[in-house]
Parts: sequence; C-alpha cells; structure tokens
Amino acid sequence: MIYIYNDYGGTHTTSLAAAYHLKQLPTGRKLTKEEILNVSYFNTLTTSDMGKLIFHGVDEDGNSVYTIGRGISKYVVPALKNLSLLLQVKYQCQENVVFSNTSPTVPFAMTMGGLFSRRLKIDSIGVPLLVLGAKQCCDNIVRMVEYTKQIGKSTNEKVTILENKSFK
Repeated sequence: MIYIYNDYGGTHTTSLAAAYHLKQLPTGRKLTKEEILNVSYFNTLTTSDMGKLIFHGVDEDGNSVYTIGRGISKYVVPALKNLSLLLQVKYQCQENVVFSNTSPTVPFAMTMGGLFSRRLKIDSIGVPLLVLGAKQCCDNIVRMVEYTKQIGKSTNEKVTILENKSFK
C-alpha cells in the first residue's frame, strides 16, 4: 500500500498527517509549538516543490507514506491516479494507492499563516498563525489519518481517492 496525503502546498497539514500516520507525533492531546515545528517538511516547502512526491517513511504495516502539494490544479490527483493504474497494469504491480486530501482540515489561521510565511516571507506573523492553526486542527488530522488507514486496509480498489470533506 502507498499512502499519499495531498493539499494545496504540501507542507503543513500533509506533513502533520504523514507524521501522525508514521506515529512520530503523540495523539490524544494538543501538540506543542516545538513538536509542530519539528515535523519533517512542516513550513519548509516552497512553490517550486509543488507537484513533487515527498517520501516520509514506512509505517508499522510496511506501507510507504508520501505527501504532495498540488497547488490550485484539480488535475494532479486524477493524473496520478491514471498513472498509478497504468503502472500497475504495465508492470503487474500489486501495490494499491490511497490519495487522502488534507485540505478540509485546514483552519483559517493556518491558511493565513501559510500566506504570510511561505508567500510573503513574513515568518514573525506566519509561524505563530501556523502553530495556532496546527493546534486547532490536530484532532481532525488524527481522525482523518485513522480513517485513511482504515480505508486502506479494507478497500480492494487499486487506487482510492479520499476527499475527506467530513473532517472540517
């Protein structure tokens, strides 16, 4: 199984989701500022990194975990789905893929924090907003990751796309 968490920039909620998926973050409580800022790739990617699949690790079941920033394109995930299906057929690959959209978990504070920090390069305003936003949405991300893993274990589909609209 391959899990790919995706959203607009691929550096905030996707990084948190990958870290929760890989059990690198504690659950059941709000994260500290230090825990948030120490998550791999959190608030480090730029516009030039959009569209790049970033490997985060292998989970306890041997599944690979990736993230991707898709920008404003609504075509990235469908294109990756079609590519995945093509590679599965051509190379008889048995690896199923689950795409999980983290965008519904993004609170307003994180949106503004990303704008100030990543776009405008004003970390003094952006980073505190990102930390606030991460604290606001961490419970939703944990639930979304658990749901994603549950679907991954139970589906027979070669490629599954989860929009996760119920995790706002």
